[in-house]
Amino acid sequence: MADLVCIGEMVIDFLPGESTGVYIRNAGGAPANVAIAAVRNGITSGVYTKVGDDDFGVFLQDTLKKEGVEVLNPERAKNAMTTLAFVTLDEHGDRSFTFGRKPGADMFLNKSEVSADVIAKAQMVHAGSFSLSAPDSADATREAMRLAHEDGKLVSFDINYRNVAWNDDKEKCADEVKKLLPLVDLLKVSDEEVDMLGGEENIPNVMKENDITVVVMTLGGDGSKCFFNGINFVDRGYSEPQYVKDTTGAGDAFWGGFLSRLLILGVRSKNDVTEEIARDALDYGNISGFLCVQEKGAISSLPTRETIEAFRKNHK
Repeated sequence: MADLVCIGEMVIDFLPGESTGVYIRNAGGAPANVAIAAVRNGITSGVYTKVGDDDFGVFLQDTLKKEGVEVLNPERAKNAMTTLAFVTLDEHGDRSFTFGRKPGADMFLNKSEVSADVIAKAQMVHAGSFSLSAPDSADATREAMRLAHEDGKLVSFDINYRNVAWNDDKEKCADEVKKLLPLVDLLKVSDEEVDMLGGEENIPNVMKENDITVVVMTLGGDGSKCFFNGINFVDRGYSEPQYVKDTTGAGDAFWGGFLSRLLILGVRSKNDVTEEIARDALDYGNISGFLCVQEKGAISSLPTRETIEAFRKNHK
């Protein structure tokens, strides 16, 4: 059974590679990317989501299988959803997204499909807030996180705001996110999304109120901040902003590396996390994200454990 189970909607980004400055992320969605990144670090991983039976869904299934990631629920979605994210860059390298969806699609996980047995056998459960954008999916995400939390598993959550899911209603998104925080041990948030927590200055209060062990805030390419026991320490990242802005998947590579490192170091509950371990995992994640960025964020560029450790050795 998978050490790391990733829960969430599988958005498939089809980025046309013929256009200047636009790159293909083969199979999409944070759950897929984090799971694949973890597998490349030697952590057995599975994804818990619906996968469509259309061409893109079959492609995603095949990609996950090829990468060694198991789809843990057996039923495919008959009305598959395909999200097309067309990305263009301006002269500064900043991204502009245009989304389109297949009509009448339903590719969200339902609460009834969450298996307590799968969650019980996992060491860590990771979920993303995009999964909250449909009622059934939100229920399923909460149920899986609740099962993991009550069983003493590590629970990871990635605040990931997307207009396409929330119809530009940031308050609704923030409210849904806050409902889950009491179930979270490890939280990832970008500097653009930290307002859902009341701003960076409120992170220590959020951690105390919800008993969260670690909050990592990524800084758009300049590195990351890690809050441990409500106190933050800043580690210089390896990424340069001009690279990060024209890629996809670096954040997922970062978090896949971070979570993998915790499992590699023997962390099995929130009580196992020390500041030293958090720093080590943050360093590992920063390198993982950086190496992904160098290859423009494609699935094929997600680094292996050997690649990350070689980089660490050569850049001490």
